[in-house]
Amino acid sequence: MNKRYRMIYGLVPVFTSLICSGVAAQKTADTLLHLKDAVQMAESRYHLLAAGRYETEAASQNVAVAKYSRLPSIDATYQAGFATANNLIGVFYPNGLVPMTGPPSANNNYSPAASSAASVLLNWQASTFGERNAKINLSAAEARSQEANYKQNLFNHTINVISKYLDVLLAEDMVAIHLHNIERVQASLQQSRVLAHTGIKPDVDTALFLSELSKAKVDRLNAQKQLETQQWLLAQLIVTDTLPVPADIGFLDRLPPSFSGTDSAFSNHPLIQYAQSQVLLNNSKEAVLKKSYLPKLNVWGTAFARGSGFLADGSVKTWDGLGLSRYNYGAGLQLAFPIMKYGEVKRQLQQQNLLTKAAEERLMENKSALSTRQHIANTTFQNSLAVAAETIQQHKSSLYAFNAMQVRYNTGLVNFADLVQAQYNLLKAELDVKQAYWDAWKALLLQAAVKGDLSIFLNETR
Repeated sequence: MNKRYRMIYGLVPVFTSLICSGVAAQKTADTLLHLKDAVQMAESRYHLLAAGRYETEAASQNVAVAKYSRLPSIDATYQAGFATANNLIGVFYPNGLVPMTGPPSANNNYSPAASSAASVLLNWQASTFGERNAKINLSAAEARSQEANYKQNLFNHTINVISKYLDVLLAEDMVAIHLHNIERVQASLQQSRVLAHTGIKPDVDTALFLSELSKAKVDRLNAQKQLETQQWLLAQLIVTDTLPVPADIGFLDRLPPSFSGTDSAFSNHPLIQYAQSQVLLNNSKEAVLKKSYLPKLNVWGTAFARGSGFLADGSVKTWDGLGLSRYNYGAGLQLAFPIMKYGEVKRQLQQQNLLTKAAEERLMENKSALSTRQHIANTTFQNSLAVAAETIQQHKSSLYAFNAMQVRYNTGLVNFADLVQAQYNLLKAELDVKQAYWDAWKALLLQAAVKGDLSIFLNETR
């Protein structure tokens, strides 16, 4: 036997053991992850979901803010100033001007004196004829809409986590299949050496098998790269710094149970619930607008005091105004009618009514789209089961053909090309079986996603 070939062949088991030990070392206890744990980690750690939770809580707090508006406002003030007392009787628009109080002065007097004022003012909007309740209902509708949006985002992210978990499982099995293929090539290489040594086969077969071994190792390395890529993508979805290794490894060893449920209403689907919340939100906005042009009944009450350094006889006591010298109180009702508000609100209602109709159309479109996707999901699932059955038969036939071809090669009845072709067919059949099982589980996930119920999938974890 050629010494160079003998040396290379001796290194093959070493390389294989290093590969296997590397894979085993990667599967440490702290990285093993069940599917349900991955879903929980994603829900608690993913930053965009956390942001959605905070926004939902903020929207709920806004309801309490709206309800707080039922209470009256009470303002207590005190002020002190230093200015002149020149005054005139008359009406003016006070924008940009500081108002003055007191009777008119006989002439200009630029002598300044201190003044002070204090008051307690109560203002209560006793009745808004339904507008306040409409605003509270609007805040509640906004909170429900925000919560529905969060549930929809959580649902979509959970689907992504499950899908990526399946991708990692498939990538792991691909690595295992390629490792097993390396072992088959190594066995064929060893047998070719024996056959070449006895003169049954030419030495060139050994060189060709060495080439096939290199190809098998390259395929294994590419499969390993794909596995780590999928692991890092899963790690991103569940927010972890370590490579997650799936603990639920039995998915791709069996087919999912048959399922073909239909739901024309999709009432529990997060997408439909969010669309419905948008319709209710727009209805609440319309209700607020309808109440906004109704009158407002306000109740007010005040107790106040004034102090001034200008006396009634015209004399000035510059600093006496810092003390309060006149005390007053008052109370009353105010009924305000927004006379010109109706025209504005009428146009706003027309606009809001169109937005409500648009939200209703989006709701109907989502139901129609889900109905179509449901039919596609059912068809995909049934087709995937049929394909899986065929690939299982293909694998059985390929395995039988390879074993038979291997025996014929060892007896010198077939050449290298025939054996390698049978080996390639077996490798492809093994990969196709895992791919078919993966497709079937993906199809079940699609059905769960369309129905809006992930328990359909998660209940199958073992």
